[in-house]
Amino acid sequence: MQPADLDQVRAIELSTSASAWSKQQLQQSLDSGHVLVAENKVLGFAIVATVLDQAELHNIAIDPALQGQGLGRQLLDGMIEQLPAEVKSLYLEVRVSNIAAIRLYQQTGFVQIAERRDYYKTEFGREDALIMGLQTDAAEG
Repeated sequence: MQPADLDQVRAIELSTSASAWSKQQLQQSLDSGHVLVAENKVLGFAIVATVLDQAELHNIAIDPALQGQGLGRQLLDGMIEQLPAEVKSLYLEVRVSNIAAIRLYQQTGFVQIAERRDYYKTEFGREDALIMGLQTDAAEG
């Protein structure tokens, strides 16, 4: 992700998240950000942090007008391919109500490994989070 991408990334973040990251948070994540771009337009972004042989997907979003076209899978697959060779596992957490995202993660090979009760705030109370994990090719080698 480049500084020039920030305004478009922020617009996607604001349109897809109930608890959107600030522009400053996104700016601090430039080095760990990935963007899916077509014709100079950011279609989606992902932010992943890597520590030793593990990575954690902190944020991923596709422009709402473009969702349902396989772009999330394309972005996720590309981000996984770009992980450092030593990364053996990738983790994420997702709202239990985000069925489309859970389906995408499962299709990519993620499995549920835990649940965090009442983790997210909602308009009407709290919502659980699923913790999902993926073993990468490095784990097999």
